[in-house]
Amino acid sequence: MATLRHNNSNNNTNKLSWWQLALFGIGCTIGTGFFLGSSIAIQKSGYFVVVIFLLAALATLFVYEALAQMTAANPEKGSFRNYVREAFGRWAGFGVGWLYWSSEMLILGSSLTAIGIFTQFWFPNLPLWLLTAIYSFLALLVVILGSKGINKTENICAIVKITALLLFIVIAGITFLKGTHIIQPIQGSSAHAHWFASGWTGAWKGLLYAFYAFSGIEVMGFMAIHLRNPKEASKAGRLMLLTITVLYVFSISLALLFMTKDHLTPDKSPLLLALDFMGLPILVHMMNGVLIIAGFSILVASLYGVSTMLVALAEGGDAPPWLANRKGKKQLPLYALGVNTIGLCVSIVLALVMPSQIFEQITTAGGLVLLYTWLLIVASYLKQLRPNLSGQLKSWIAILLILAAVTGPLLEKTDRAGFWSSLLIVMVIILITLWMKHKSERREPA
Repeated sequence: MATLRHNNSNNNTNKLSWWQLALFGIGCTIGTGFFLGSSIAIQKSGYFVVVIFLLAALATLFVYEALAQMTAANPEKGSFRNYVREAFGRWAGFGVGWLYWSSEMLILGSSLTAIGIFTQFWFPNLPLWLLTAIYSFLALLVVILGSKGINKTENICAIVKITALLLFIVIAGITFLKGTHIIQPIQGSSAHAHWFASGWTGAWKGLLYAFYAFSGIEVMGFMAIHLRNPKEASKAGRLMLLTITVLYVFSISLALLFMTKDHLTPDKSPLLLALDFMGLPILVHMMNGVLIIAGFSILVASLYGVSTMLVALAEGGDAPPWLANRKGKKQLPLYALGVNTIGLCVSIVLALVMPSQIFEQITTAGGLVLLYTWLLIVASYLKQLRPNLSGQLKSWIAILLILAAVTGPLLEKTDRAGFWSSLLIVMVIILITLWMKHKSERREPA
């Protein structure tokens, strides 16, 4: 049986405490996946959105605990890619590395476009391509500062996002309890009955988008190697997930009290719609600024994650070795950043030239491919660490909930294109993996 190895080569200089990692996780998780993805989840699930967010949070916790335990046993720079490789062989590591890279490049394009749309709320005359180019440059600049700069950026963004959500919860809560002569929550059984019309089938359809709001734990896995004590990674994850789950559930629940299903649109956050209904234009503008900050922090975290993964693939022989070359005083992987920048540009072009419906399908495909990566993380944990009964039960609960989220798009015709696109990406990577494996075996002496 393969075992994870302890790596004690890292010293504790400039290391993170567990609460700093938790704050980093909050910063790289709360983003457009929640502020916009929740709108789609609500449309499909109605009031059941609260239930599916709780289920997605539970599954996310179990996936992260699996990753954290493997990190504690063997803190490696490549994170889950190395663990999958050790569990199932080199070619599994090759496949999961490129799966993650593909999903994140798609998500990067959607995040950039979302930030540009949010900015156009203030500057409608500025072209979307210019805004996305500016944010791409700024994100690259933060990544070039190194992991220390990223950690500071995500911490600041986390504090801003937590404050904004708490402010929304307080204002919406007071308005609901007391109200004014002008501002009142929507009342009456008929006003709320439509939120239950979707039933559990709607909850199944929306589960994917609830999971999407929690994407970012894999980036925490990359940063966990910088902990003073890697064994505290689980504690950081629990605090992070508890915080964002409470914020998500309370803010969505209160927002639903101030709108009907007819008010909801896929390109607007339910929080903005609720604040607009309350007649608070200043807070609408403030929340729009938070949306931009949230999207930018996710952009930075994803760019850091794909760059780290690309370097790990190159160092492991699963990508051209020159991608791992580091330049300058800070020893930055400039070639890897360059390749990711090209991929970023392609994502921007696709987002700009393709119709919105098709672009949404590509974004859905990226989210699905990311969940495939999560499945491989849990599978590696089961094989590598052979957990006790409790650990196995948690893992299988996570697997079943992820499979439910993955199959949800099949229930609705408009979402099936994203599902089949995600399978196409997987099939292409599998075929390349098999070809590389065959090529390697032919080179080996008999």
